[in-house]
Amino acid sequence: MRGAIAPASRRGISAWWWRHQRTLTPLILLAPACLMFATFVIYPIGQSLWLSLYDWDGVGPKTWVGLGNFAELFGDPVFYTALANNLCWLLLYLAAPMLGLLLALFLNQTVRGIRVVRALFLLPFVISQVVVGLIFAWVLNPDFGLLNPLLAQLGMAPVAPLQNERWAIFAVIAAGLWPQTAYCMVLYLTGLTGMRPELIESARLDGARDHTLLWHVVLPQLRPVTFIAAMVCVVSALRSFDLVMIMTAGGPYNSTTVLAYYMYEQTFLSLRYGYAAAIAAVLFALMGCCVAFFLWRMLSRERA
Repeated sequence: MRGAIAPASRRGISAWWWRHQRTLTPLILLAPACLMFATFVIYPIGQSLWLSLYDWDGVGPKTWVGLGNFAELFGDPVFYTALANNLCWLLLYLAAPMLGLLLALFLNQTVRGIRVVRALFLLPFVISQVVVGLIFAWVLNPDFGLLNPLLAQLGMAPVAPLQNERWAIFAVIAAGLWPQTAYCMVLYLTGLTGMRPELIESARLDGARDHTLLWHVVLPQLRPVTFIAAMVCVVSALRSFDLVMIMTAGGPYNSTTVLAYYMYEQTFLSLRYGYAAAIAAVLFALMGCCVAFFLWRMLSRERA
């Protein structure tokens, strides 16, 4: 009796799977990735937002404060300094795609030894941000760095940019632009390799030269690469932390503090986990707005 039911059941399951396999197969394949994304991204974000509503030192009991951390944050002058520095990073980092494009156009040639030159320009991208920060800190050191001897050769007075409240943030951003430009250069070199040569030849036959060829033929084909480079630069600027930590530790007098470093400082030095979670929530909202803006621009152009 049981043996007669089992084949019918299997045939039923097989028929049901045959009818729905086109719908279920993508869901089954996506399930592991969705599960990992929910576990390692969505859940920590939710926990961080929930923690921002408490006052907690990381060890003892949590105290519910509601939006008190956000109220304190929006009255904190260091928060506005960190936010302004993040916006400064954001604006100056948008120069990286332009510099990367210029380098890629320069290096996209078929002359002897160009591979060695490309490798030299690629070097900042493959080394660690910590190493980049140490190199710039040594170069800009007023006691033994290379900057002041070079300025002395030009007849200029010695400077200490990392100890100056006005110029320290620009010195740190300059260090960050070095590897970021190399990264954008790699993206544009890849984009130039994948361009359609027949379009360029047709434009040349029509008389297009130099900047006309670049503006009307090359750049439109590199638009997807430009979008990726700009979005990566925006995200990198908003999550900047390593170079600030290595070169200035947020100083002098919090003049180089960014939101990520201020969050780290409040978490591990001041032991204010709830307040740090509120900073993380603001940083997450800012990053989400920027990414949403770029996606909206991309979708608008595709529809047009």
